[in-house]
Amino acid sequence: MTYGVAFPLLAALAGLLLGPAAEFLIARTLPRLGGLPAHKVRITTAAVTALLFGLLAWRFGFSPELPAFFLLALLGVQLSRIDFVLHLLPNPLVLILLGGGVAFLGVAAVVSPAWPELIRGLAGAATLFAGYLILGLISPGSLGMGDVKLAAPLGLYLGYLGWEQVLFGGLLGFVVGGVLTVLMLRLQPKEKPVETAHGPAMFAAAMGVVLVLQ
Repeated sequence: MTYGVAFPLLAALAGLLLGPAAEFLIARTLPRLGGLPAHKVRITTAAVTALLFGLLAWRFGFSPELPAFFLLALLGVQLSRIDFVLHLLPNPLVLILLGGGVAFLGVAAVVSPAWPELIRGLAGAATLFAGYLILGLISPGSLGMGDVKLAAPLGLYLGYLGWEQVLFGGLLGFVVGGVLTVLMLRLQPKEKPVETAHGPAMFAAAMGVVLVLQ
């Protein structure tokens, strides 16, 4: 890496600051979500955001598409937190993730230039959204419409990188979701029904593919 460890460390610091800032803005603009989470949760989300920012900086370097993937990490962590607790993926945040992704990747396409990547990203968004929509209509008990909507921005980012990323990101979301369900079954008392949010699994799978598959 031409930037060594300094750039990823600076990026991690930015994530450590931006995570709580995003949490505060979400609490102010979407009060129906219940305000700021507990202190331990806020520390955890800030740490995860910082880690992802550092890893993304290591993965992409000082590149035009890096701000877009920072946005993915920032909002993805917050959406995962909200969905895990409330089983809800707020439309405004999903739309910001999608619209911001299109804007940032559009700028990257102009600077790079990377127009084929942007077009593939838009196609990836439509493809993953359509796939999740079909699955949601076939089995509405396993997928919510929030999951279907989240598939669009995740497909955008994965598609920008390649069709292989779209395929693996989409499939691994269900694998991670299955693992989380098993863990919840083991951790919760058997007499309580288990309902596992699928959004965190989708985000974790997509981020794993972004970071590992090149």
